[in-house]
Amino acid sequence: MKLLLALLTVLPLQAFAGADCKVYPKEEWAPEATLKQTLSEEGYIIKKFKVDGNCYEIYGRNKQGKKVEIYFDTKTLAIVKAEIEK
Repeated sequence: MKLLLALLTVLPLQAFAGADCKVYPKEEWAPEATLKQTLSEEGYIIKKFKVDGNCYEIYGRNKQGKKVEIYFDTKTLAIVKAEIEK
């Protein structure tokens, strides 16, 4: 997970609407608390956390204080799409 979060510092800011996350049965989804805890430990501040279709989505700030909007796979918690303030 740390490697994926580290990639956020190099991804360019881009405008997009939603993300195309893989569909899993709800019982296979990773707990929301797991993602929230991992992000918090990595220095992220989550202002809003929601389920967007088949993705977990957060709005907040990364450890550099930049605004982020990130979509995560609900099973693997891998980053599907990310928008980071320049």
